[in-house]
Amino acid sequence: MADRLRDATSPYLRQHADNPVDWWPWGDDAFDEARRRDVPVLLSVGYAACHWCHVMAHESFEDEAVAAAINASFVPVKVDREERPDVDAVYMAATTAMTGQGGWPMTAFLTPDGRPFHCGTYFPREHLLAVLDAVREAWADRRDAVLAQGAAVTEAVARTAGPLPGAPIDDAALTAAVAALRRDFSQQLGGFGGAPKFPPSMTLEHLLRHHARTGDPAALAMVERTCEAMARGGIHDQLAGGFARYSVDAAWVVPHFEKMLYDNAQLLRVYAHLWRATRSPLAARVARSTAGFLLRDLRTPEGGFAASLDADTVADGRSVEGLTYAWTPAQLRDVLGDDDGARAAEALGVTDAGTFEDGASTLQLAEDPDPAWWGGVRARLLAARDERPQPARDDKVVTAWNGLAIAALADAGTILEEPSWVEAARDCADFLLRWHVADGRMRRASRAGVVGAAPAVAADHGDLAEGLLALHQATGEARWLAATGDVLDVALERFAGRPAGDDGGFFDVADDAERLVVRPRDPTDGPEPSGQSALAGALVTYAALTGSSRHRDAAERAVAAAGLLARQAPRFAGWALATAEALAAGPLQVAIVGDGPRAAELLRAARRSPAAGAVVVPGAPDAPGVPLLADRPLVDGGPAAYVCRGFVCDLPVTTPDLLSEQLAPYRDVRNVSRGKMPP
Repeated sequence: MADRLRDATSPYLRQHADNPVDWWPWGDDAFDEARRRDVPVLLSVGYAACHWCHVMAHESFEDEAVAAAINASFVPVKVDREERPDVDAVYMAATTAMTGQGGWPMTAFLTPDGRPFHCGTYFPREHLLAVLDAVREAWADRRDAVLAQGAAVTEAVARTAGPLPGAPIDDAALTAAVAALRRDFSQQLGGFGGAPKFPPSMTLEHLLRHHARTGDPAALAMVERTCEAMARGGIHDQLAGGFARYSVDAAWVVPHFEKMLYDNAQLLRVYAHLWRATRSPLAARVARSTAGFLLRDLRTPEGGFAASLDADTVADGRSVEGLTYAWTPAQLRDVLGDDDGARAAEALGVTDAGTFEDGASTLQLAEDPDPAWWGGVRARLLAARDERPQPARDDKVVTAWNGLAIAALADAGTILEEPSWVEAARDCADFLLRWHVADGRMRRASRAGVVGAAPAVAADHGDLAEGLLALHQATGEARWLAATGDVLDVALERFAGRPAGDDGGFFDVADDAERLVVRPRDPTDGPEPSGQSALAGALVTYAALTGSSRHRDAAERAVAAAGLLARQAPRFAGWALATAEALAAGPLQVAIVGDGPRAAELLRAARRSPAAGAVVVPGAPDAPGVPLLADRPLVDGGPAAYVCRGFVCDLPVTTPDLLSEQLAPYRDVRNVSRGKMPP
C-alpha cells in the first residue's frame, strides 16, 4: 500500500498516514486512478482539531475490515478542509443539499469526474460498512441512476454558487439589521439563538460600529452582555486565556474544546474594541489574556501562528475530550489544599455533580474574585494543568487566519499600548510575504517553513490585506500599504464576479485555479469572514488610506452584493454589515504628523476613538509612500492632527482635547467646525 500522506504539509493528513486505508491526497492522480479502476471516489474531509473526525478515524479508518472494504471498491481521498476550503465548500454544499445538514467529518461518494452522488457526515462503523456495501452495489448495478444523481446534485450546487441580487446596505437596512438582531438576542445568556452557540465575533464588531456611528444604546448593550457571558463561561479558558470554538449549550458552559486561531484573533480585536468604547476592565483583561494565548501557545518558530489546538487529549492511547481542561472538587483540593480548594470550587462553578462529564466541570467565573487571591490560585492551577497530557497543535500556518491575527495584534496592540503585540504582527506579516508568495501568487498554507501547493483563496487575500492595513496604521510604515495594493490588485483581477466584476461580488477561488465541478462562491460570514466580505472590508480601508475611488467603488459594489443576505439573515452577514457601517460613517481619516511626547498624546487620542471606519496613520510630514501624510505640515514646528470626515477636513489641531472633540461619536459632517480645508 502506498504511503502518500507521510510528507503532507497538513497535520490532519499526516494523522492518517498510518491508517490501513489506502489514502490518496486530493489531486488528478486520485481521479485518474478511479477512472482506471472504474470505481467511485470516497472523499473524507475533516481537520486536525475535530473531535468527531478523531472518533471516526479510530472507529473506522484504523479498522482492518473497514479499510479492506474501502480499498477494494473505492479510491479513498483525504482532504484537510482548512488547507483546501474550496474543495470543502463544494462538497459541503452537496452534503447540505442532500441531507439538510453539514459538518465534519464529511463523507462523500463521487464519480471519477468528481460529481457527488451520496453524502453524509459522521458514520459509525457499522453504518459506514452498510453504506459502503450499498454504494458498491449501486455503482455496479444501477450506474445510470448514480450518474444521474451526481449530475443533479452538481447542478443544484452550481445554482447556489450564483450571485445574489444586488442591494445596497443603506442606513435603513443597517437599522433594520440591528432590530432583527435584537429579536434574536438572549438578554439572559448573551449571544444569538440557541445551542450550539458560537462566538458571534463579526456581529459584535458590526454592533460596536453601529453604536459608534449612531449612539444606539441597544447595540452596545448586546455586545457588553455577550462579551461578559462568554468571558465568564466555560468557553473561555479561565486559566490560560483564549476561547474554545463553540459551546454545546446555550449558556456558554460546556465548550467543544478545540481552540482555533481565527476565533481567538477576532475575539482579541472585539474585546479591545469593547474596551475602547467602554473602558471595561473585564474587556481589557480578556483582551490581554487572549493575546497571551496567541503568543504563547499558537506562535510558530517562523513567526506565524498555528491553526489550532485539538479538541481531544491523548492519554493511555485514547483520545479524551476535555481531559486537559475539566476539574473535580477533589482535584482542586489536591492542588490548592482544602480551604483554597473549596473557595476555588465555589468561584469557578466546580460541583460534585459536575457540569461536563464523569463528575468533572468546566471552569466558569461568575464574578471576579479578590485579585490578590485569584492571581496566586490561577497560577497554581495552571501549573498543575500543564503537568497533564496536553492537546496536540495543528501547526500549519493558514494565510487568512494569520491575516486576522496580524490585524488583531496590530490593532489591539495600539489601543492597549502593547508594542510587543505590534512587533509580533510585524514578524508574522514578514513571514507571510516572504514565504507564502511563490511566482507572484499567494499560497494557502505552510508548515515548518515549507509552503504547501494549495493556492490562496479569496479570504486569504482579504484577511491578509486587512492585517497589513492594520499594521500600516500601527507603524506608519509605507511597505505594508504597498503590499496591500499588490494583494488587492490580484484579488480584483482574479476573483471578481462575472462579467469583469459587474455584479460586485467575488468568487472564493481565482479564475485560473483548479477547476472543480463548481466554482464556489459563498457570501456568508460564518466563524470567519467570507472571502467577499473580507475583500470588501479591506477595500474600504485601503480606499480611505489612499483616496482611491477605484477601490472604494469596488468596496461599495461588494457590500451591495451581500445586501440581500444582510437583510434576510444579519447574523450570517456580520462582516458585510460591519463594512457597511464603515462606509456609512466615513471615510474618517486621521493623520498625526510629528514625533515626541505631544505626538504620542495626539496618537493616543486618535486611536482610542471608537469612530466606525476610522483610519489613523502616524509619521513625518510627506512621508514617502503614505498618501495620508502628504501635504500635512507641522504646525508652528510641532506635532499636529489632521481629521477628514467624508473627505471634508477640519483645520489641524495640536491638543488631544481638541482632537477628541473632532472625533466625538455621532458628530455630523454637516456641522464640522473650525473651518474647512481640502482632503
